[in-house]
Amino acid sequence: MSKITLEESVRDNLQDYFRDLDGETPVNVYDMVLLLVEKPLLEVVMQQAEQNQSRAAQWLGLNRNTLRKKLVEHQLL
Repeated sequence: MSKITLEESVRDNLQDYFRDLDGETPVNVYDMVLLLVEKPLLEVVMQQAEQNQSRAAQWLGLNRNTLRKKLVEHQLL
C-alpha cells in the first residue's frame, strides 16, 4: 500500500477545490489554505509536544510568543 505525501494531498485537494468552483472566481486562496492548514498543524504539534509551548515553538521554528498568538487565534488556548 502506497502512502500519499502531504504535498500530494494538498495538491489533490486544491485541484478538487478549483474544480468544485465550477467557473466561479477564487478569492484569497493563499490565506484560506494557510488558515486551514495552520490549525491542524498546531493541534498535532502541540499534542506531540505534550502541550509544551516552548518545545512546540522550537519544533515549528517559531518564537514562543508567535506560537502563543497563533494558538489564541485558532482558539486552541
